[in-house]
Amino acid sequence: MRKSPLLLPIVFLLCHFSFLLAQNKQLSLEEIYDGTFSVEGLDKLRSLKNGKQYTILSVDKATATSSIQKYDYKTQNKLETIVSSSSSVPYFTSYEFSEDESKLLLATSVEPIFRRSTLGYFYVYDLKSKKISAVSNSKIQEPSLSPDGSKVAYVQNNNIFVWDIATNYTKQLTLDGVKNKIINGITDWVYEEEFAFVKAFEWNSDGSKLVFIRFDETDVPEFSVDVYGSNLYQTQTIFKYPKAGEVNSEVSLHIVDMDTYHISQVDLDDPYYIPRIKWMNDPHFLSVQTLNRHQNNLRLYAVNAINNKSNILLEETDEAYVSVADDLTFLADDSFIWTSEKDGFKHIYLYNVEGKLMNQLTKGPWEVSKFYGYDQNEDLFYYQSTENGSINRDVYSVGSNGENRRRLTTKAGHNAADFSADFTYFINTYASATNPPEYTLHNSLSGKKIKDILYNRALISKLDNYRINPKEFSTIAINGNDLNMWMIKPKNFDATKKFPLFMTQYSGPGSQKVSNSWLDTNDYWFQMLANEGYIVVCVDGRGTGYKGAEFKKVTYKELGKYEVEDQIAAAKKLSELPYIDESRTGIWGWSYGGFMSTNCLLKGNDTFEMAIAVAPVTSWRFYDSIYTERFMRTPQENPSGYDENSPFNYPELLKGNYLLVHGSADDNVHLQNTMRMVEALVQANKQFDWAIYPDKNHSIKGGNTRLHLYTKMTNFIKENL
Repeated sequence: MRKSPLLLPIVFLLCHFSFLLAQNKQLSLEEIYDGTFSVEGLDKLRSLKNGKQYTILSVDKATATSSIQKYDYKTQNKLETIVSSSSSVPYFTSYEFSEDESKLLLATSVEPIFRRSTLGYFYVYDLKSKKISAVSNSKIQEPSLSPDGSKVAYVQNNNIFVWDIATNYTKQLTLDGVKNKIINGITDWVYEEEFAFVKAFEWNSDGSKLVFIRFDETDVPEFSVDVYGSNLYQTQTIFKYPKAGEVNSEVSLHIVDMDTYHISQVDLDDPYYIPRIKWMNDPHFLSVQTLNRHQNNLRLYAVNAINNKSNILLEETDEAYVSVADDLTFLADDSFIWTSEKDGFKHIYLYNVEGKLMNQLTKGPWEVSKFYGYDQNEDLFYYQSTENGSINRDVYSVGSNGENRRRLTTKAGHNAADFSADFTYFINTYASATNPPEYTLHNSLSGKKIKDILYNRALISKLDNYRINPKEFSTIAINGNDLNMWMIKPKNFDATKKFPLFMTQYSGPGSQKVSNSWLDTNDYWFQMLANEGYIVVCVDGRGTGYKGAEFKKVTYKELGKYEVEDQIAAAKKLSELPYIDESRTGIWGWSYGGFMSTNCLLKGNDTFEMAIAVAPVTSWRFYDSIYTERFMRTPQENPSGYDENSPFNYPELLKGNYLLVHGSADDNVHLQNTMRMVEALVQANKQFDWAIYPDKNHSIKGGNTRLHLYTKMTNFIKENL
C-alpha cells in the first residue's frame, strides 16, 4: 500500500539530551522574554593575520566591564587580555583592528538610529603604546581605520571627516551634508533597510583614496512619526521614506584623493541604485555594483581610480529580479568569486580579472548559502550550503576546477564556520532543533575535529527541568510542491484525542522558518502553547528560500497570492488528520507574517477561526520602494497585483476572531497600515481586537513591552482557539 504523502517525518532526536525526556516544569512567559534561555557564544570573534590566534569580546553587562581576549587556535589556551575597560579605557561593546593590527577601534555608548544605523563615541587604542584617544568629542557614525592605522574616517551630520591620529588634526572632506537633503558616506533609510548596509564609504588597500556614495534625497517624500513620550506635547520624527512608485534618492559615486583631498565623481552611466562598492587588491581599482529600478539588471563595474574610467566586468539579468549578495571576493590577482542564481540555484562562479568566466565551482539542485574564502596555498574554496537538505547547513571545500568537493562537517543541523586567516583551522558553530550552539575547532583540509571549545551545558542543564517537545520535521504535499514543515505536539500526546491547530509563519520572499536550528525566543513560546494543549505547525510555502530560484520567484508581481493559498491548503490538509480539531484553527505572524495571517483569516474564512497580526503590511502601496518594487514592480505598472491581495480591500470577508497589533513609532511598516485596516473593518461593521504600543518601533520591545504583548496574544489564543 502506498503511504500518504501528507507527512514524511524526519524527527531529529538527540539521544544524550535528557531534556527531551518527560519533565514537569512549565515554561513561563516571564522566563521566555527575560533572557532566561539565552545561549552562550564567542562574541565578535576575529582571526589574527598570523592564522595562529584569534580574539573574542568579553562583556559583563551587569558590571559594565569589557575586555578583548586572545586565544591560541591549536591549544585553545588564553594567551593574554589585550585590553580591558578601566579608569582610562571606557566600557566598550565592539571592536575592530586596523589592517596592520597595530590599533583597535573601540565603540562606546552606542545608540540605535534605525534598524542597522547607530551613533556612538569611539576611541583608538594603540596596542604598542597602550595610549587611548577619542576619535571625536561628539557621537559619530561608522568610523573606519585606514589600512596603516594612521587615520580614521567617519560621518557626522551627513558629512565625511578624516582624523589624523598622530597630529590630532580633523579634516572635513564634504561640506554639503544636510539632514533630509544630502547624505555623504551613509546610506538613506531605504538602502539601510533593504540593501542591508549603512557605511557607504571605503578605504582602498593602501589608504591613498577613499570612495563614497552621495545621496541626494531632496525630492524623496517625507514621512513623520509622532513620539508621545511623557511631556505635555508630543514630538515628531521626520525622515525621507520612498514608498512604492515614489521618488528615490539620486545617487552618485565619488573618490577622494587623500594627498590633495580632491574629490572627483565617477561616471557610471547614471545608475539608479548603487547597492555595493568594494575596492580590489590593486589600490587603483574599485568594483561597483549598480541596479536599475526594476532590479532585474545588475552590473558589476571595474573603475580605474586614477582616471575614473569604468568598464563592465559582469552583467546579470532576470525576468523577475537579481538578488544582491555579499559574496564578491577578490583573489590575490583580482580575479574574483561571484555567486549567482543564473542556473536556477545559487552557486559559485570564478571569473578572471577581465570578467571572463573561468569556472562554475558548484552545481546542483541545492543552494550555496555563504561563501567563506579561498586558500591559495591549497587551491581550495570554502563555502556553506544546503547540499544535505534545505533545512540544514554544512561547510564544504572545493577545488578551483570544481572537483574534489568535500563535506567538512558531519552533524545534521546548522553548521557555520569562522576560518583562521591562513585557512589552517575553522571554528565550527553547530546547532540543531535539539542541540543548542556548540563551538569546536577543526582542521580545514580534513574537517577533523581538533578540540572542543564551548558547549551550552548550563542551558542544557536548565532545560532538563522543563517540558520541551521536539519539533517533528516533515514535508507536506501542497499545490504540487513538497513544502517543508515542522510540528510540535503536546507533551503526552494522545492520537485518539483532538487538538486545536495553531500555525506560525513568515512567508516572505527568500525567507526560511522551517529550519533544523536551535530554538529562538518564539520557539519557547510555541513550546509553551504546545504544553497548553495546542498543536503548533510551521509551513514554508512557495516564495520562501533555499529551494531554488523558480520556487522563490513564483510570487513575483503577486505577493500574498500563492503564499496565502499554500497556508490555507496546508491548514485544510492538516485538519484531515484524526487528532486535529478542524473547527479550531488559528494562524499568526509578524510584519510580512502579519500580512499573511490577515489574508489567511479573510480569504480562508472557512478554514481559520482565529488570526493574530503584529505590525502587518496591509497594502504594498504603503511599503518602501526597494523591497516592494523588487517583487511587485511599481503600483503604476502593476495595480492589480497591489490591490487584489490587500486585506483592507475585502474586510467584509472577516468571520473569525482577529487581533491586530502595532507600534505607534514603527518607521518600517508604518502604523498607517493598521489604521487603514481598522477603518475598513469599522466601516464593514466587523468586530475585532486591537492594541497600539506607544512609541514602539517595528520590534515592539523595551521594558515590559514584549512580556505584555505575548501575554495579550497568549490570552487571545486561549480565549478564541
